[in-house]
Amino acid sequence: MRMSFGLTVRSAQGRWTPNASRQCSHGSVGLFVPASSPLDPEKVKELQRFVTLSKRLLVITGAGISTESGIPDYRSERVGLYARTDRRPIQHWDFVRSAAIRQRYWARNFVGWPRFSSHQPNPAHWALSNWERLGKLYWLVTQNVDALHTKAGSRRLTELHGCMHRVLCLTCGEQTARGVLQGRFEVLNPTWSAEAHGLAPDGDVFLTDEEVQSFQVPSCTRCGGPLKPDVTFFGDTVKPDKVDFVHKRIKEADSLLVVGSSLQVYSGYKFILTAQEKKLPIAILNIGPTRSDHLASLKLDSRCGELLPLIDPH
Repeated sequence: MRMSFGLTVRSAQGRWTPNASRQCSHGSVGLFVPASSPLDPEKVKELQRFVTLSKRLLVITGAGISTESGIPDYRSERVGLYARTDRRPIQHWDFVRSAAIRQRYWARNFVGWPRFSSHQPNPAHWALSNWERLGKLYWLVTQNVDALHTKAGSRRLTELHGCMHRVLCLTCGEQTARGVLQGRFEVLNPTWSAEAHGLAPDGDVFLTDEEVQSFQVPSCTRCGGPLKPDVTFFGDTVKPDKVDFVHKRIKEADSLLVVGSSLQVYSGYKFILTAQEKKLPIAILNIGPTRSDHLASLKLDSRCGELLPLIDPH
């Protein structure tokens, strides 16, 4: 599957804008959602019962909750990045060690940022935010880096793998907003343009090597060091203090609900093992099998945005 997002050009007003040939609109929110069966009323009742009985519910979300907002995931059958292309996510140590790889990454991210940063929460994000507001959701742990839970108003939240909306310096640790960096990219690349094809889960688009070669990447304004999104790339590990914090929240919870995650990444799966050791009831809402189906007392294969708003959190 090849999706063209048109040629990115510099307009007379000095703003980066995609041209009119852009083919993939925000209305195409179902493009990255795998096929699923219609809602089963009995399953809805079972999840309602699970939530009703929960007094300190901990929720873990993954990429499957954001596909309905138009952000692709990696592993979904037919529509995930791995199924659509032979591209693979960037590896942490490749990014850290190679200036050329950082240049390629930031060029792709620069083109993809306006679209990625404009994605909005869908009904599933809003439902979980409402559960928190009403005292049903005790803590929310997301494996996503898209900030959609924050946009929906969630506050009792741990972003396990960080957030693309923040940037940090690999040398001094200075943190800045990703939107600020976008302006610095524009100043350094006033005449640069590229045609992007495809869309990746972390905001990247796909560019040719020729397009990347002339792209200029800014350094840290404080120390001149290289910049990196404040996210955990593949091959890196989540900080131990963050892991410990989540383990404590699980031990304080009385039930656990997984939403939109196959739990293939161990950084998320290990929290399910902690919940099992504590003998917490576990429910999983995800289209397709997960690594923890055998540990769940309830498994639902439905769209998150269709099912969660049906649940009464009282």
